[in-house]
Amino acid sequence: MKKTRIFTLGLAALLASGSGCIQDLETLPLDRDEVVAGTVYDSKEAYLSVLAKVYAGLAVSGQQGPAGMPDISGIDEGFSTYIRQYWKAQESTTDEAMIAWQDGNLRDYHDMDWTSANEFVTAMYNRIYYQIALVNEFIREASDAKLDERGFSAADKAEIARYRSEARVIRALSYWHALDMFRNVPFVTDQNAVGAFFPEQTNAAELFTYIESELKAVESELAEASATPYARASKAVAQMILAKLYLNAEVYIGQPKYAECLAECDKIINSGAFSLDPDYAHVFMADNNTSPEIIFPVAFDGMRTQTWGGMTFVIHAAIGGDMVSSDFGMDAGWGGLRTTSAFVGKFDDVTGETDSRAKFFTDGQSLEIETISEFTQGYAITKYTNMTSAGEPGSNLTFPDTDFPMFRLADVHLMYAEAHLRGGGGDAGRALSLVNALRERAYGDQSGNIAAGELTLDFILDERSRELYWECHRRTDLVRFNQFTTDAYLWPWKGGVASGTAVDAKYEIFPLPASDVGANPNLTQNPGY
Repeated sequence: MKKTRIFTLGLAALLASGSGCIQDLETLPLDRDEVVAGTVYDSKEAYLSVLAKVYAGLAVSGQQGPAGMPDISGIDEGFSTYIRQYWKAQESTTDEAMIAWQDGNLRDYHDMDWTSANEFVTAMYNRIYYQIALVNEFIREASDAKLDERGFSAADKAEIARYRSEARVIRALSYWHALDMFRNVPFVTDQNAVGAFFPEQTNAAELFTYIESELKAVESELAEASATPYARASKAVAQMILAKLYLNAEVYIGQPKYAECLAECDKIINSGAFSLDPDYAHVFMADNNTSPEIIFPVAFDGMRTQTWGGMTFVIHAAIGGDMVSSDFGMDAGWGGLRTTSAFVGKFDDVTGETDSRAKFFTDGQSLEIETISEFTQGYAITKYTNMTSAGEPGSNLTFPDTDFPMFRLADVHLMYAEAHLRGGGGDAGRALSLVNALRERAYGDQSGNIAAGELTLDFILDERSRELYWECHRRTDLVRFNQFTTDAYLWPWKGGVASGTAVDAKYEIFPLPASDVGANPNLTQNPGY
């Protein structure tokens, strides 16, 4: 493997067995028919293997790769992975991505007319809560009382306590996704008793406070980023989620928290653990695990984390038409994903010769999309690839080695600048310098730099799109700028209309699945659904 070792673990009940890729994790095969908690958690290494399943829950679809034993039901397993569902909810609802496929109710994302019965919305919700359940179970079994009961040494208890803190960060990440996408959701933690019960519904303000308090509580217990194995939760990951939480606080709870956002950005920048990758393209290649810019990835390995979702979906689905799949280190294209003319218009030059972030394939592709099901309508995106920076394909031509960069330093630069412009304080000169650092990398010199007077909120929104497209930020950004459902910004096929149209404000959040509302008498559906 390029950077990790695989782990597999048989677990009883919800945990079942799983695989994923996290650095320095050893293989621990167990007989599924003989597993009990005391056997599973019989060593520090065993706890590390279960923690690995927590991380793997963000990447894989089930308990064997690439398919066959899915974690969640109600949707084709290939569609069901966390990153695939998160990507579609955050990108294909916006100007950045259109998909040619007509599977089920997938078209609802483009049309912005989804209902509480939409299977893709339901799958995202179910994936979030499966992830939370994994963490809750791990934390219960990693309590001080359980460790004492099992006779662990003081040194092992301290190490497992750090694993527990990492798991709490991953749970906070999923609860942030729940807050951002669904707002008023059922709430359950490791403090709830195991067994059948109806979770109570929380609200945005309560969930915001919970996520904030959890991340602050574990921050001091986490290792510095420089001392944390790749793809594991460090202090910087907790700080990043906090920064995201604070940047969007006015949307979530009606209270500005821009000063708090800026403070978290400062921590990450000042840590010195990360730097901008000199080559923008490298951040999205098969060896992007060596990029100094990535703060937290969802790790993939072509031989060890095989799935039809995740980066397999993102890269395969973006190849079609006259594109040659081998140019991207892949064995085939699925002819699905491309972009709208509105996004293309964010760049002055689509060739990438001016701004290297403009990664479009235009041969045989029309700029405008008249028929959504035709892949060759709309420019294709070449941002992600299964080729290494040395020009070699990844370890597997079907399943890429490319990691998904959930958080990276460029985003921190832009959040700092936005928080400053929104009244969070900080230094105007530093904000400008942080933005221009991105543009110098993109342009190769200072020709693309902007002056102080050009650093506006409108510029920041467009620059976020140019820098961070297809990284699952766009829907959240458009909501924060009041451009997602309104007529302040229209893009082709917004609201199901070729020229774009405003839609009901209720679509700024997704509905709770009808199946969950019907089953749990404690839940009230989100307004308008």
